[in-house]
Amino acid sequence: MNVRARRVMAGVATLALLGALAACTQRASEWTDGEYAIASGGSTGVYYDYGSHLASELSSELDIRVTALETAGSVDNLLRVSSGDALVGFAQGDAAADAVAGAGAFEHPLEVQAVARLYDEYVQVVVRGDSEIADVGDLAGRTISLGAENSGVNVIAARVLDAAGVDLESVRNPRFDLGESIRAMERGDIDGFFWVGGIPTPGVSELAEVTAVRLLPIEQEWVDRVNERYSDAYRPADVPAGTYGLTEAATTMAVPNYLVTSSSTPDGVVRDLLAGLFDARLRMAGQVPAAALLDRRSAIFTGPVPLHPGAIDYYRDHRG
Repeated sequence: MNVRARRVMAGVATLALLGALAACTQRASEWTDGEYAIASGGSTGVYYDYGSHLASELSSELDIRVTALETAGSVDNLLRVSSGDALVGFAQGDAAADAVAGAGAFEHPLEVQAVARLYDEYVQVVVRGDSEIADVGDLAGRTISLGAENSGVNVIAARVLDAAGVDLESVRNPRFDLGESIRAMERGDIDGFFWVGGIPTPGVSELAEVTAVRLLPIEQEWVDRVNERYSDAYRPADVPAGTYGLTEAATTMAVPNYLVTSSSTPDGVVRDLLAGLFDARLRMAGQVPAAALLDRRSAIFTGPVPLHPGAIDYYRDHRG
């Protein structure tokens, strides 16, 4: 290759590099120089794992400061997003539906909208492998953590107990978050705990490495009863054999998980968020398996929570 050709090739490479660098920092004009937060969850759960990696990806891709907040979970996240304390947050579909309707844990409707349907979460009722507790109906009189206050876990746990005919007042509930529940289980202070999250959940996996665990079955009739009494947001599901060392699949129920934002979030910000989310999906999947489940075709199905107008624009521009 002659000198002129080498100079031309070098110039092309330089322009390509400059274009790539410009693309990394290009963002909508509605962003400010402040710090943005993702309302995530407890440090041992999928929400926080997902949120931490997403915060890192967005910070790098958009050249902004994004952090993941440790929170109590879905209800807390929805309140933080609505109040402006967080730009986006993770929320179970049932809790998000309650938020926009002003039902359940919410005294009045919240001005929140969906950015994407991310993945399905699984209800996990965890007991020791050698426990004599056979099913949810045996939980009366036991010490069972039903999740932290202002968590989606707490909402679902109460609904499942009701469907199974267990009086909520008959359960001794220390209201632990996932990390506290795991430590209490290791000490033998509780008989079990409820958790709702993607599978495998990192904290539960770590518990299973030192203490054999089982997941109590949630019967189809109980899933139907929860849907009839509360919100038609749940479906029967199975936690596959091998998860947490299980020797056979565990029957349970699943609920979709949404990424939500305030209705007042600028459209351009939401479009950038989605572009960053989908671009980072496969990179994050190596550390957060649930990230691999994100799909543009299913991400738009967030009813009864409306999609943000910026999200509608993004999906319309990325059809096919």
